[in-house]
Amino acid sequence: MSAIQELNGAVIETGKPLLNWTEGDIEQRLGFRGGRFTSANRLLTFFIAVILTVLFYVLMIFVFKPRPALAWIADKFLERGICPYPTMFFFFWSVAILYLKGRKLVFQRRSLALNAVPQQPDFILHTGTAGDVLARVHRLVDDTRHFVLLNRVDRALSNLRNIGQISDVSQILSAQADFDEAQIASSYNLVTGFVWAIPVLGFIGTVLGLGDAIGSFGLTLQAGGDLSKIKDSLQLVTGGLATAFDTTLIALVGALIIQLYLTHLQHREAEFLDECNDYCHAHLVTKLRVSKD
Repeated sequence: MSAIQELNGAVIETGKPLLNWTEGDIEQRLGFRGGRFTSANRLLTFFIAVILTVLFYVLMIFVFKPRPALAWIADKFLERGICPYPTMFFFFWSVAILYLKGRKLVFQRRSLALNAVPQQPDFILHTGTAGDVLARVHRLVDDTRHFVLLNRVDRALSNLRNIGQISDVSQILSAQADFDEAQIASSYNLVTGFVWAIPVLGFIGTVLGLGDAIGSFGLTLQAGGDLSKIKDSLQLVTGGLATAFDTTLIALVGALIIQLYLTHLQHREAEFLDECNDYCHAHLVTKLRVSKD
């Protein structure tokens, strides 16, 4: 029995693909259309962000606010104007996107463990064996288009089988690698926009808070020697300053958390793409030979 026949036997025995994107992708399981590769479905993440934001403010109102020791935390989100609300919504939307991308990345990495190409040292890949390996790849998964690694393998082997030009395989793999990098980089565009928008919302809250404080300070000057009026107006001044500083604090902390999460996930995806490149070089490029038929 040949090496390819032995590898095909493992799939034939189970009767189903080893990786099923339709059933394994987290977005598909939740009833939403799965994004390309590690891209997150924006509608799904929007709904998750709405739910998380509502739950967060329910927690602030009914758990933190009634407790004197925790009320000061609730006040930073409930008593600081309108800006903290969209800030927290964008924060949770970013978290939802990055979390789903992380889960989808874990699923994509499972393709690296598949023996898509025979591992035997004496195996040679040429126009004659390309069709057999391609059939093997199609048995391993339900659809190669949904997997970064196997999509590359599929395109390269299809070209080799149909055209027979070995020299084109490396070029196809290189071009597909560039396309995959661009695809994954573009999947961060919305989060990158939120990382920019969140601090801007904080600064808007700062401007509004300072405007209120300055206006209230004018009332203090008009109060003259009336101590009760001065006291009341000073409370308005400090309230405006609290809004100014707290909205900025919330926004900067939120943006920092998202940026750290974003950087960590980008590093993991870059490592995954490097592993895909290594896999294609070790199991495709180095095994290519001109057919002697």
